[in-house]
Amino acid sequence: MSLTWGVVAAVLLGALLHASWNALVKSSTDKALDTAVIHLLGSFLAIPLVLLAGWPPASAWPFIAASTVIHIGYYIALTGAYKHGDLGLTYPLMRGTAPLLVALSASVTLGERLSPLAWTGVLAICCGVLALGLSRHALETPKAVGFALANAVVIAAYTVVDGLGVRATVAAGGQSWQYVIALFVLDGWPFALLVLGRRGAAAAWPYARARAPVATGAAAASFGSYGIALWAMTQAPVATVAALRETSVLFASLLGTWFLREAFTTRRAIGTATIVAGVMALRLG
Repeated sequence: MSLTWGVVAAVLLGALLHASWNALVKSSTDKALDTAVIHLLGSFLAIPLVLLAGWPPASAWPFIAASTVIHIGYYIALTGAYKHGDLGLTYPLMRGTAPLLVALSASVTLGERLSPLAWTGVLAICCGVLALGLSRHALETPKAVGFALANAVVIAAYTVVDGLGVRATVAAGGQSWQYVIALFVLDGWPFALLVLGRRGAAAAWPYARARAPVATGAAAASFGSYGIALWAMTQAPVATVAALRETSVLFASLLGTWFLREAFTTRRAIGTATIVAGVMALRLG
């Protein structure tokens, strides 16, 4: 397996989609309910696709079940981080720490061995992402930092599980999209039911109906983003795909500068340059 420029381009597109739907969640007035609506709509979007793609082979289902459970923790930690801290702080912490954890665990679970140059790329992307997110504000919001770092562990866990699952699907004669579709059909329900149980249908329905147009776009972005990532994991090492995907933080920073009029500081410039260098090292490694 090798990281071709085609795979790089696809994963970068997925990173842009991921940054977009996370920005929508952060901009909402109810982070938990917005997350629930987005991923429940993602489940509905995936249902008709099952008729086209079919279900994955039996060997994939243990991984899908495990990933569905892990994603509950992901959504809880995600909404907690966005509730207590800014997107510019929490998003880089979540996404910047996870690739290093994936690279370390993939060497054991997947038997992947990265070259020294690829390891340099992984570390450069992690450092660049953290440079974009770390600031004095981190000391002022310990709850946000705690949720973000906890979520980094969760992200690493589901990334490895899904990497194993999608490869098991392909090895059994299935297609990577079958795994992605089946995961999304099931993934949105547990967290949505938890939120609905706490809020009640009377409170949740008006909000969900008002946010449905925006949430549908976010659901499609989430589906496309992770679908691209899991497909890429069948083409290249999981650790390199995981690191490359976290360039979503770079897109979040650029979107903030262009559309939200946030200042492009020296720290952001250094972080951006470091991420670009890391991407090049991953490709050459």
